[in-house]
Amino acid sequence: MSGGPEPGQAPSNEPGKEPPRPGSVRPTSRRLLIAIAVLGAAIGVTIVQAIESSGGVAPAVSWLTLIAWSFLAALLFAAARNTHQRIQVRRERMEPSRAVFLLLIGKASAFVGALCAGVYAGFALSFLEAMGSSGPRNRVIMAGAAAVVSVLVVTAGLLLERACRIPEDPDETP
Repeated sequence: MSGGPEPGQAPSNEPGKEPPRPGSVRPTSRRLLIAIAVLGAAIGVTIVQAIESSGGVAPAVSWLTLIAWSFLAALLFAAARNTHQRIQVRRERMEPSRAVFLLLIGKASAFVGALCAGVYAGFALSFLEAMGSSGPRNRVIMAGAAAVVSVLVVTAGLLLERACRIPEDPDETP
């Protein structure tokens, strides 16, 4: 993904923003992640309404889901810390294909985590009306917890993406 302008477009002249270097990848947009989460919430609410309107029972979030998402978040946090230590702190060189792989894992995790956070939040919102009974209360708690853990996956993905940045070389500044 090139950091330069599209063919036929002039480079952006926004004050305070330098155009990305050729061959660089732009950081993941927080606005895009929020938009994906909002879309996910709409999908979550729609899924529950569609299932319940057809006479079915909406799926519940299981403990296994929470454990799996937590494990993924922990792995991503560990990879982000390790990558940050290697690239930013110790200034070690990393094989380019490995750095690109880690960058893509970070970006993909942020996008998927945002979508899932929205879907789980949509599930939780769908059951808020019936919180008086224990079944919907448990569904709201489990879906809410899954949404929070999904936000942790987003955070870890963004940290991994940030850790993959090449540090500025003080000798190359003009």
